[in-house]
Amino acid sequence: MSNTHALTSQALLLLGGAVVAAPIFKRLGLGTVLGYLAAGILIGPFLHLISGGEEILGVAELGVVFLLFVIGLELNLGRLWQMRRDIFGLGTAQVLVTGGILSALIYEVGLFAWQGSVITGFGLALSSTAFALQILEEHSDNNTRYGQRAFSILLLQDLAIVPLLALIPLLALQKPEDTTPPYQDFAVAIGAVLVLVAAGRYIINPLFQILARTGAREVMIAAALLIVLGAATLMQLAGMSMAMGAFLAGVLLAESSYRHELEADIEPFRGLLLALFFMAVGLSLDIEVLIEHPLLILLSVPLLMLVKAVVLYLLCRLTGSTHNDAVRIGLLLPQGGEFGFVLFSAAAAAGVMRQTDASILVAVVTLSMALTPAAAMLARFLMAETAKEDEEIEEDFEGAGADVLMIGFSRFGQIAAQILLAGGREVTVIDHSAARVQQAATFGFRIYFGDGTRSDVLRAAGIERAKIVAICTHQVEMTDKIIDLVQSEFPNARIYARAYDRVHTLSLRARGVDYELRETFESGLLFGRRTLEGLGISEARAEAIGDDIRRRDEDRLALQAVDGIMAGRHMLLHEPVKPEPLIKPKRDLVPTLDPDEDISAPVAQAAGS
Repeated sequence: MSNTHALTSQALLLLGGAVVAAPIFKRLGLGTVLGYLAAGILIGPFLHLISGGEEILGVAELGVVFLLFVIGLELNLGRLWQMRRDIFGLGTAQVLVTGGILSALIYEVGLFAWQGSVITGFGLALSSTAFALQILEEHSDNNTRYGQRAFSILLLQDLAIVPLLALIPLLALQKPEDTTPPYQDFAVAIGAVLVLVAAGRYIINPLFQILARTGAREVMIAAALLIVLGAATLMQLAGMSMAMGAFLAGVLLAESSYRHELEADIEPFRGLLLALFFMAVGLSLDIEVLIEHPLLILLSVPLLMLVKAVVLYLLCRLTGSTHNDAVRIGLLLPQGGEFGFVLFSAAAAAGVMRQTDASILVAVVTLSMALTPAAAMLARFLMAETAKEDEEIEEDFEGAGADVLMIGFSRFGQIAAQILLAGGREVTVIDHSAARVQQAATFGFRIYFGDGTRSDVLRAAGIERAKIVAICTHQVEMTDKIIDLVQSEFPNARIYARAYDRVHTLSLRARGVDYELRETFESGLLFGRRTLEGLGISEARAEAIGDDIRRRDEDRLALQAVDGIMAGRHMLLHEPVKPEPLIKPKRDLVPTLDPDEDISAPVAQAAGS
């Protein structure tokens, strides 16, 4: 009974700390991560209300596992293959260069023998997946170019923990208990990955089809948890990280029709356990170690973060990142990582370093994590102000090319795209708004980031293969600019355009587009028809009235187009011209108001008189 009471009290303290700290720190602009961390430090090391932070941390690491699974669901094997250069190029370079520099510095200072220096240097080269990805998520930067490169580096670091753990027995000063050859460990890890791939392809989807027929939501939630924890445990047994197993499971299910259901089921567990993880990091901070070695720790933390930030910045710049992106990545990943806890504990158990040294390193990693939100905020002051927010996503057109190239994906374009997709046609959509691209991706649309006013972007997006170019931008100037570009560079393209108003319609017709439609005309006609029906007029009569309004509007457009041509001739020849109307509007049905004309002023004047 006492154990149950203690667990309940600890749970209440942790939940209370999260509920109080997170909103306060969020309101101060410091982020929820720092709030959770501060709550953990206050509850544990300062007030001693909860002890055993390491045990809680072991359970809370499931939050990182669920986080990687959700990220995997948002990727697929094709997208992962596109990121291979950042993962295996930039990521590998970061681990090797940072680990080498830190190892050399530690050895030169004389803190460890060369064996301990290597493990320490490469252990500190790893960054915190949980902290970095949570900050990216809070700022909605997951799909930005710098966010994707940062994730690629973190993914390689998760892979690097496997050879680093395998390196410990080889460097151990005492005979290791496990004498399994390294190649055998590697074979086991590859075998586990293949088993996971096979299960994802041939077992999991049929399993969900069976469970979905039951209609029991709790069974689907249980199955989702089973898949995540099962994949994580399989990778752990094979010597890899649990987070890597969950990530692979997510990638394998990214194309599944149950992807959104899985994400919704896992999300509450992910959020709660991730918050618990950050609090557990604060709980596990050893104050006694800080008191005994204050100068060493206070010097090590900023030096570690400075070295990692500089190396990351230089490597990102060398591999094509802009200054702003390189600054953001450098100040997002300068901390030590949660896998450092595992690595240093294993190294101490194998005799590569003393337990006291491992405790110091854990304190350094924890403090560097605590400073990460502040470092990420510092990036704003070091960024140049030349790049716009909407230029942060890479213009990646892998897989683009369809019958319809749609430029602009606001509300008008979204509705049109749904019609095309429902008709079995493929649509390539490009939009210059990073926020709109991110939002559309969450609903499953295949949308690319790009500037439709650039011919190279249009060519990369497959305009030469498109049968129709649908220009759905909502700014008149941008629409006209794109039309002029397409007609100049791609004269054989058929152009369907969204018109802003009547004047814009006449302008588009003068440009010779194949089809144009005012954005509010058809919806206004339909609304009027439905209103007439609501007043008791028959559906056929209301439709006939709507057709008559549409026909007369078209007649007026033709007349106005002729007026425009004649006015142009008058300007050239300097002679007065008074064109005859092509038709005389009927007045026996309804007044011939211009649907785009603003009549509020005359109505107001009439009311005043």
